[in-house]
Amino acid sequence: MNVSSSAPSLERLSSGIPGLDMVLGGGFFRSGVYIIHGHPGSGKTILANQLCYRHVAAGGRAVYVTLLAESHARMLQHIRPLSFFDEKAIPDELSYISAFHDLEADGLKGLMGVLRREMRARNVSVLVLDGLVAAAEAAQTDRELKKFIHEVQTSAVFHGCTVFLLTSGGPQRVNAEHTMVDGLIELEDRLFDARSERAIQVRKFRGGGSLRGKHAFRISDDGLEVFPRIESMFKAPPDSPQPTPALSSGVPSLDALIAAGGIPANTATVVIGSTGTGKTTLCLNFLSRCTPQEPGMMFGFFEAPHRLRAKARAFGADLEALEASGALTLKWHSQGEHVLDELAHRLLTEVTERGIKRLAIDGMSGFFESSVFPERTSRFFSCLINELRRLGVSVLMTMETINVVGSEISTPFGVSGFVDNLLFLRFAETGGHVKRLITIIKMRDSDFQPGLHEFKIGPAGLSIAGMYSLDGDVIPSAQPMTGKAQ
Repeated sequence: MNVSSSAPSLERLSSGIPGLDMVLGGGFFRSGVYIIHGHPGSGKTILANQLCYRHVAAGGRAVYVTLLAESHARMLQHIRPLSFFDEKAIPDELSYISAFHDLEADGLKGLMGVLRREMRARNVSVLVLDGLVAAAEAAQTDRELKKFIHEVQTSAVFHGCTVFLLTSGGPQRVNAEHTMVDGLIELEDRLFDARSERAIQVRKFRGGGSLRGKHAFRISDDGLEVFPRIESMFKAPPDSPQPTPALSSGVPSLDALIAAGGIPANTATVVIGSTGTGKTTLCLNFLSRCTPQEPGMMFGFFEAPHRLRAKARAFGADLEALEASGALTLKWHSQGEHVLDELAHRLLTEVTERGIKRLAIDGMSGFFESSVFPERTSRFFSCLINELRRLGVSVLMTMETINVVGSEISTPFGVSGFVDNLLFLRFAETGGHVKRLITIIKMRDSDFQPGLHEFKIGPAGLSIAGMYSLDGDVIPSAQPMTGKAQ
């Protein structure tokens, strides 16, 4: 016998916490019961309060029940500086209740009576119980604790209330309730050498597909913000792009070395070279071709915007005019302790909101150094670049090598595998003089002219002088191009 169900799908409840709904696959389920656990200081109290205040700001009602926890006055002092705090919501939309004496006097039965009363009397749609550890200690057996969780679930469904149970420690410390609840959310704050990074993990989530693994989050004056792992969000390759004309690199003599007449559109190009070889100058040439219809962005880590403007001004590019017209955006991140996925999400947000088509990332090492798990780097960049391709962005990235003079080239983290085009800039010493050389190592979807080409940086920016021979002579670039598309 075939059995079909016409039951409606479960309704979602937004967490109100940036990035968390993406990890959950759309938010919590209404009337569900969820455990949020983590060691002291991991962010449980801030998360629960932020969830409550965002919920009441959207028109809901909430109650925050504490057991053996800090006093309500102390808790409010701690969260008052956070932007989500709204004193006007207390006590009508959001109430703080202590149920410790009820638990101490009548055990789990007394606690359950408080929870039912608050759900019914205040008509709340979100309830937080802070201190599940104390409730578990009051249970004489696992069966009694399971019975308590079952009663919470029954009341949550009856009153249409979503319940969050906060507990300290890791999930291995308690077992009975794990089989009962609809979801387990774990917070952690781990130390990696001298730095620490916070992470959230959905260990269990009934009824929906959450993003697996650990996802970084940050606590700031705005509360929690979660940054889902790039590899978990953008796993699928982009659709095959429609053929589009090549983009000028901003250097006509470099474009002449490429059969397509420029860098193939919607591709990722890495420019490798030691310090001073001209990587940033090439980025500025590339961005000088931005227009309001096809805007560009510099996403950098080492040179502040005022230095970039001055450098571009030296070869006749007016970045200020491009910025004023909306054709160009300069985003600079000073050296510090960045979160890898936070950088990626900030980048994608800017690209999406501004409709960026030309993107220069000046300093891939800014991403490399932000990763606490270096083994992620290749997968991270591969998925990030796939998403940028899907958005129709042409990317130019720079990466610094160690050797200042010489022909040795190495690409860490498998960079050559996930990019379409690869350019190598270097210095060569001959006859007491140092010259700049450029070599096209790889150019996907286009033939190119191989070999060593000398280039100069002058008042007109970067320009190719010609082929470079081992005896130091410069020979005009030969045609036709003999390199093959990769």
